[in-house]
Amino acid sequence: MPAPKPTTDQREFRALTEGLEIRAADGATDARTASGYAVLYNQEANVHDLWIETIAPGAFDKSLQERDVLAVHSHDTGRVVGRKNAGTLTLRSDAKGLSFENPLPDTSDGRDLAVQIERGDIAGMSFGFRATKQEWDDTTEPPRRTILEGELYEITYTPMPVWHQTEVGLRSLEGARQERRSHNKTGALGRIAAKRMRLAQSERKI
Repeated sequence: MPAPKPTTDQREFRALTEGLEIRAADGATDARTASGYAVLYNQEANVHDLWIETIAPGAFDKSLQERDVLAVHSHDTGRVVGRKNAGTLTLRSDAKGLSFENPLPDTSDGRDLAVQIERGDIAGMSFGFRATKQEWDDTTEPPRRTILEGELYEITYTPMPVWHQTEVGLRSLEGARQERRSHNKTGALGRIAAKRMRLAQSERKI
């Protein structure tokens, strides 16, 4: 029996290291703003040698209009350092990807992050999402997956980005393969029926 497709509560996480930096906010000497890219478009990512994944331009644009996004430390929603709906996290989609600006709070996590980013101890980001529209090409090895649209839940500062829940994508891949097999089977049956009809018509003419 083929594995089921992902349900709506299943999320995935991806890691990224792209230009994360810390700077003084509006010329202040004490406040710090973290900035960089949370998502890169049209960049191939190898997911544990299981598949090659690409995020399509604007994949999260609809989500940004409809839902909140958190900036957290180490995928821990108890350690929030920014929030889109609160105006403490800004996300912008451009030709390169999804950039962000996050004025860090005057909390232990916020102060520690400013120091860790400046030192290079934390040099990248991770993001949590759920794919709502995707394409699979399993004619290549490894297969290729394109995220066309998804819901973005969080961006995360973490020293050791981890790829969680690859089984979600694997189930989605199996679902795509099952659809392909069903389509091919239906097409084959249609071709057989058409061939039989042509044969019957030719026999009637004899």
